[in-house]
Parts: sequence; structure tokens; C-alpha cells
Amino acid sequence: MRSTGDPGAERDRMLKERLAELVSESCDGEITTAEALEATVPLSYLGVTSLAQMRLIDALEREYGVEIDLGGDVSFLDSVDGLAAWVSAAR
Repeated sequence: MRSTGDPGAERDRMLKERLAELVSESCDGEITTAEALEATVPLSYLGVTSLAQMRLIDALEREYGVEIDLGGDVSFLDSVDGLAAWVSAAR
């Protein structure tokens, strides 16, 4: 494991890695953790289906103790960076 010397940057990196793992698990491995981390297009373009998004939402709510309002803006679900920003703000 590499260390940047900045605890905040290391925490962000670890959060993004875990979120990418959750994305991969939610779509039954159709998208790898690396693909989710490196994506330059929305995750839905890579194959994250609506069912996978619901699984991801369930995983996020369970793991981070947050509640996602499906009636609100959920565009953050389309990237690992968006997920990380949302989770960080929601905690």
C-alpha cells in the first residue's frame, strides 16, 4: 500500500477503492473494480443497470449508514468520484 503522507488523501483513496468494489459487486463483476475507478464515462455506459444501481444503493445504505432519496438527484451514482463526494457529505 502506498502512502501519500496526507491522511485525508489516503482516506479518500481508500473510500474510492471500497466504493469501486461495491460497484463491481452490485453488477456481479460485469464491471471490475479497476474499470469503475478508471471510468471516464458514466458507470451506466459501462453496463451498470438499474438493478445494479438498486443493489448499489442498498449496499451504500447498509455499509455507510446513509439514506438515499430516490426522489431526489441521484446523478452521483454514475461515478466513483460522485459516490465518494456524496458519501463523504452524507456522513
